[in-house]
Amino acid sequence: MRWDRLFDDLESQLEQELGAEEVDLAVEEERLRLGRLSLRDRLAAMAGPGEAARGPLLVETVAGAALPVRVDAVGRDWIAGELAVEGARRSAVVPLAAVAAVRPGPERLAAGLLPAPAVPVASLSSRLGLVFVLRDLCRRRVVVTVETVRGARHGTIDRVARDHLDLAEHDPGEPRRSDAVHGVRLLPLAAIDHLRY
Repeated sequence: MRWDRLFDDLESQLEQELGAEEVDLAVEEERLRLGRLSLRDRLAAMAGPGEAARGPLLVETVAGAALPVRVDAVGRDWIAGELAVEGARRSAVVPLAAVAAVRPGPERLAAGLLPAPAVPVASLSSRLGLVFVLRDLCRRRVVVTVETVRGARHGTIDRVARDHLDLAEHDPGEPRRSDAVHGVRLLPLAAIDHLRY
């Protein structure tokens, strides 16, 4: 009888130690998973399907802008979406290098920490760089406002090179015509805070 209690006690201690070891292992695995998360990964999770209904993310940029963005796409080095402002529909593209902070709500914050679902092939937009997005805006002749740390520039993108773009400056809302262009400004991509169009 005493031996039965002794063996039960030893078995209980062993189970507790094994359980504690499993908990410690799970905590360490979670710590390692969180250590591998990038800002891009978290923004992609926060912008995933069904997340748009939760409202915009407030994206603060290095130039001091606070953009309420309903994120539609997360690229390799950029995010894009509709600005949640009253009035006209406007869209924005923000290079990840220009993101100073993101202020998500509590639900969004939790969504950004969840493990990403297993996706066999990454979406096309997740592999595209900022240059591709800018070349698309150039090809479509979209009138843009390019914000830099030195202020806003209005115009149409004429060319996109490897590390800069040519912006034909003209008044906001006007189409690009040679007589409306005030000049062409070469803007390094690294100087771009965000674009609105």
